[in-house]
This record gives sequence, structure tokens and C-alpha cells, in this order.
Amino acid sequence: MITFWVSLLAISILLYVLLDGVDLGVGLLFGLTNEEVRRGAMLSAVAPIWDGNETWLVVTAVILWGAFPAVYSTLLSAFYLPLIVMLLGLILRGVAFEFRYKTQRLRWLWDLSFTGGSLVATFIHGMTVGALVEGLQFTNGEYSGGDFGWLTPFAVLCGIGLCLGYALLGACWLLKKCEAEVRDVARRQIPVLAIGVLTFLVLVFAYALAEHLPILHRWIDRPYLFVFPAIGAIAATVLALSILNHNDHWPFYMVALIFLSAFGTLALSFWPYMIPFIITVNQAAAPHSSLAFMFWGGVVVFPLMLLYTVISYAVFRGKVGETAGYGH
Repeated sequence: MITFWVSLLAISILLYVLLDGVDLGVGLLFGLTNEEVRRGAMLSAVAPIWDGNETWLVVTAVILWGAFPAVYSTLLSAFYLPLIVMLLGLILRGVAFEFRYKTQRLRWLWDLSFTGGSLVATFIHGMTVGALVEGLQFTNGEYSGGDFGWLTPFAVLCGIGLCLGYALLGACWLLKKCEAEVRDVARRQIPVLAIGVLTFLVLVFAYALAEHLPILHRWIDRPYLFVFPAIGAIAATVLALSILNHNDHWPFYMVALIFLSAFGTLALSFWPYMIPFIITVNQAAAPHSSLAFMFWGGVVVFPLMLLYTVISYAVFRGKVGETAGYGH
């Protein structure tokens, strides 16, 4: 039962990062243009899917709450303030997505809200992961870092890095889905963003070496972890070649593979801890009776959600037109 729920949790987190990372990335790039035609095409590229993408965040929270309550309560204790701000950012982004087409005079305000909400949510996602990697302060198994114990230079660096990563993912999605000027601008943005992500990875590795972060010892003890960076390096090479060859489809899949390799590296570096290096999977799990009771819901609901996601992306496959505009 524990293995079952850990697997579902990992899949939910990965799907949220990849799927909602797309529209968060598009939201970040949305603020870099003032042309209404381009903005309309960018929104049309994510309009059919963005609501469903955020569902995976809800699934992740529900699994943590029901199957791993110790982790759920601990994370809320440590990240209560940033998580509230993140949710406000997601709400603001969702409201702005719908409201910008209902007004002309104040459209600039909702456009700013759409970009700002995407930026806040993305930055906090990355900052939270960075704080977990660096390690939180615990005393007798309880969080004791205070209201801002998560706010460190390394966490801020990870927040900036994920903004670059999501923007890269969003640019590759626009390249895949859009035509004409939106596609051409995205193609020019991808090399710049890719260099930014590479620079971030170098800085993170240098910081980890300088500060002797505990996670580095796990790499020494588990050399098979280097398989994932190798996969990421191959994907980065294919990404560069596909951009040089003006391919519209492969860049998105290669960036998704880079995210997958990074996720696999982190997950196995933490294992068997869910909060490194404080709470293990077995310690965090709810009683077997609770896991078994929820099992039937997971078996029914989870496949249906996966099926819905696959169908929605299949139905809305293909490119959107330059003159398209969500809400028109």
C-alpha cells in the first residue's frame, strides 16, 4: 500500500510540474510582449488545458493529506506563508485569464496580474524545493525554523532557476502550438532560456559543493543517480540540434525529458526520505487501514484523470492560428 501511494504521489507531482509548468511558463513569457495578437495566440495555446493541469496540484495535496499526513502537516508548518502566497498567485492568474477579455480600459491590469501570478507561483515552487534540498531546521522531529526559515540564498536561487525552466518549457510549447510571429519569437527565446537554465545548474552545483550539502553524499553512495543527468545531457543535445534544424515538435519533448531526469534525480536522492533527512516514507505513511480504504478511490479516480488528460491533449492537438484569441 505504501509503495502504491508513493508511486501515485510521484506521478501526480511530475504531471503537475510538466503540465502546469507549460501554462506557468507561457504566463511568464506573456509579460514580454505588448502585442494583443501575440498575446491572444499565446493564451489560445494553453486555454483548453490549463484548468485540467492545475487539478494535479489538488491530487498531490490530497494524497499527502490522506496517505502521508505527517509530511502534509510538517510542510504546512514550514511553508505556511509561501504556500498561501503561491495559492493567491494561482488564484490571481486564473481570475486574470478570464477577466482580461471582459474589459478594454483595465486589460493592462489583468495582463499584469496574469504574468505576476505566474511569476509568484513559479518562484515559490522552486524556492520550496530548494529549501527542502538544503535542509530545514528541525528539533525533536518538529519544524523549528520560524516563519522565514525557508528563506535562504539557495532557495531564492532555486526559485529563479525554476522560473527560467518553466519559461523554457512554455517557449517550447509555443513553438509546438503556434505559428508565424509567436512561433518565431519562441524559437529565438529558447536558446537564451536554455543557457540561463544551464547557468543555474552550474551555480547550484557550485553552491552544493561549497556548502557541503548532505544530498551530495547520496550521489557518492549511489552512482547510478548519474544516469539521470546523462539522460538530461542527451536531451539537451537533441534540443540544440532540433532548434538548429527548425523543428517545431522535438524541443518540447526534450525539455520535458530534462525535467523528468531532474525529478528522477531528486526523488532518488531523497529516498527513502520524504522530508530529507527527517521523515522517511514508512514514518510518514498513514495506518494500513487508511491506505487500504483510500486504495479503491485511487484505483478508480486516478486512471480516469489520466484518461481525461490524454483525451484533452489529443482533442486539442495541432497548432493555433495567429489570429486566435481565447474568449473572443
